[in-house]
Amino acid sequence: MSPKALDYESVNENVKKVQYAVRGELYLRASELEKEGKKIIFTNVGNPHALGQKPLSFPRQVVALCQAPFLLDDPNVGLIFPADAIAKAKHYLSLTSGGLGAYSDSRGLPGVRKEVAEFIGRRDGYPSDPELIFLTDGASKGVMQILNTIIRGEGDGILVPVPQYPLYSATISLFGGSLVPYYLEETANWGLDINNLRESVAHARSKGITVRAMVIINPGNPTGQCLSVANLREILRFCYQENLVLLGDEVYQQNIYQDERPFISARKVMYDMGPPLSNELQLVSFHTVSKGYWGECGQRGGYFEMTNIPPKTVDEIYKVASISLSPTVPGQIFVGLMVNPLKPGDISYDQFIRESKGILESLRKRARIMTDGFNSCRNVVCNFTEGAMYSFPQIRLPPKAIEAARRLGKVPDVFYCLKLLEATGISTVPGSGFGQKEGVFHLRTTILPAEEEMPAIMASFKKFNDEFMEQYEDHRGYSRM
Repeated sequence: MSPKALDYESVNENVKKVQYAVRGELYLRASELEKEGKKIIFTNVGNPHALGQKPLSFPRQVVALCQAPFLLDDPNVGLIFPADAIAKAKHYLSLTSGGLGAYSDSRGLPGVRKEVAEFIGRRDGYPSDPELIFLTDGASKGVMQILNTIIRGEGDGILVPVPQYPLYSATISLFGGSLVPYYLEETANWGLDINNLRESVAHARSKGITVRAMVIINPGNPTGQCLSVANLREILRFCYQENLVLLGDEVYQQNIYQDERPFISARKVMYDMGPPLSNELQLVSFHTVSKGYWGECGQRGGYFEMTNIPPKTVDEIYKVASISLSPTVPGQIFVGLMVNPLKPGDISYDQFIRESKGILESLRKRARIMTDGFNSCRNVVCNFTEGAMYSFPQIRLPPKAIEAARRLGKVPDVFYCLKLLEATGISTVPGSGFGQKEGVFHLRTTILPAEEEMPAIMASFKKFNDEFMEQYEDHRGYSRM
């Protein structure tokens, strides 16, 4: 009897190829241990509210009123909700065709897309067209839509920074394309070398791959670096010369923990460079409510903006978006609230600023505590987290640990992270899930655990790491760059 369509051996091979380390072996083992009663600290995914971050009051008040519009008719509504939240809820309800339970346009609510365009214009100093903005269920869905449009088959390559966020490797595998890695330089604070980019493209072309697009993640995930204007100019020139679409993953643009390199969008730098590049280079930029000081991961609100994309291509992207009918409408409202924030003089403004600044200041402190904590550990080296919400320390594993891992059929950093999980309950992601140079090992952890818990978490890590190194060290040398 022939296998059925959903028997494992008959399943789409591209689905089987997908690897997604953030929810991989470590996460599954952590979930098992949690069911057995062990306290687990899930630092494997950038999920702020799951680690205790409080939601911002004002956006939740607005969306609560949008979800339950009958409250707006209650004569006592003003006793519970501030007047600016009531006004904002009425504003967003007026943009829908029947409240939050009604589908929107497949590109998102026109009124919210207009607010996104105005935000981009204020941020970059150059106007944006709402017709070239699509609202999406988080930035991930937008990335998938665009990669699906670009990738025609395994002969098409996408340049992706390594270490990289596994969304890209997984999606490229799913759509049958080829990932073309370009390596970030750890000793230069995860900087980008344009010569390395050229070598990556030349190597891919020598194998018959047509490189069609380049991904940048700024600030970096998992590496936490912020790209300088000079770096962005180099990247834009490179994409222009090589005729590549630039995909700008800018979801951490609010998460900046140093003052030397503030976030600057690829779009702004491109327009500052002027024609012909600014008129011809194809750019797609992504943003979300899941990160920043919002951390509203479960709301699934995001957008992408297209620059210099031909109208017929935009129509095709719209057609494919229409298959899903509508992005989640509450998520769209959160996007509107993010890009059209409270202004000085608004009733809720002071509280909003107090809450958002408190979150960012605490994240800045946690980034420092974590970096210093890792660098105080034996055989661990860690660059400072300039932005985003992750730390990506290099673990210099002794040869005996590498041998022990291989005897168990484990990648060495997976072996280390599993031991860490069993001993401490700290759930991380091994660096091999993001890509790394041969013979070098890392782990990724978020900087999201509560500030008051961070010293104890780092002490627990240090104790484990010292004992691990003591067990496996034989002074014959280490894994290292």
